[in-house]
Amino acid sequence: MERNKLAKNNQAKQENGNAHSFSNEVCFQEAICEKGLAPKTIRTAEFADIANYAYHLDSGKFAVFLQKHCQEKLGINHIIDDVIQVNSADNDDIASVSTKEHGDICGEIFVDCTGFSSLLIGKHYGVPFKSCSDILFIDTALAVQVPYDEEDSAIASHTISTGQEAGWIWDIGLQHRRGVGYVYSSKHSSEEQARAVLAGYVGDKFSGLKVRKIPIISGHREKLWQNNCLAIGLSAGFLEPLEASALVMVELAAQMLSEQLPQSRDVMDVVANRFNEIALYRWERIIDFLKLHYILSKRDDNAFWRDNRDSKSIPQSLKDLMKLWQYRSPADHDFTSNNEVFPAASYQYILYGMGFESDYRHTPYVLDDKTLAQQHFSQNQKLTEKALASLPSNRELLNKIKAYGLNRL
Repeated sequence: MERNKLAKNNQAKQENGNAHSFSNEVCFQEAICEKGLAPKTIRTAEFADIANYAYHLDSGKFAVFLQKHCQEKLGINHIIDDVIQVNSADNDDIASVSTKEHGDICGEIFVDCTGFSSLLIGKHYGVPFKSCSDILFIDTALAVQVPYDEEDSAIASHTISTGQEAGWIWDIGLQHRRGVGYVYSSKHSSEEQARAVLAGYVGDKFSGLKVRKIPIISGHREKLWQNNCLAIGLSAGFLEPLEASALVMVELAAQMLSEQLPQSRDVMDVVANRFNEIALYRWERIIDFLKLHYILSKRDDNAFWRDNRDSKSIPQSLKDLMKLWQYRSPADHDFTSNNEVFPAASYQYILYGMGFESDYRHTPYVLDDKTLAQQHFSQNQKLTEKALASLPSNRELLNKIKAYGLNRL
């Protein structure tokens, strides 16, 4: 649904005092998620959909698949080795990297995909890391893999995020297990307390599970492209495991590089400046969007939630938007990018899903708007009823795909 229609629908919903949630009124996806239904049927073509969805991929197998495709279809020379030295050219570009087994590997452009170690953009060029720990307090995760009780146990249709005393728990239903983790602030909870919270959530199985502790350093590099080197992935930055924003940034950075690959060294600095400007804007908007989840909470059972609502921890850009949204809904012109990571509609779902209300008294709309909103509500109700009646469970669909495959596009 168009974003301006979402805004008008929320205005009508607030004025009518409707008891249903914002997302239930404007979209049928909440209903099918709550029922554990799949986003398509066995008759739906592969990659097509009835409801929006994303894939959970085995990253190890996916990496092997991409490697094979690049080598066999694109003629890429894939070298596995350890980089032991970075060699500079006279203009301070990277001329080559020295490897343990394959000697020097020269190049005109280098992509730093070395993860948190950030060997090129961080250690070689010394581009500073901009921490946002004063905004996003999460700095530790405890993760476990939880087996299903039965082989045919139901699979949740969505990531379930549950607020806890010093953070939140994710619960992701996969085909053979659930991925569960507690992300929390070590300044507001000890590891012992966090383990107890996670154990309480998982239940009796917890004692037999291996817990993996993952440190989280929230922030990003102050520049993502320096000379002839650009960082993509964890070498560029990481915030927290919410909304898969890190994966989106990888995809967007790779897309921009492929579409604007410099034709020569003469124009590389121009491309780099534009890349940095766009990438840094995106990092800042993601930080705003993540922080929004915390400042809307009314929890008061731990200093974690109170500190998150402290004005000193809220970016000025988000403060300004919240002031605007007191009187109207988020709109496209509140953002300046033509490819926002989280568009206005995403903000509307979070705002109104967490009980925020805009004061529309100074922005009245005409009867036609209210009539149109009611038509949208009615249309969505029909779509919801149709989806609930026709969509299978996730387990049922996966079993059918395994047996019969999907229709080709």
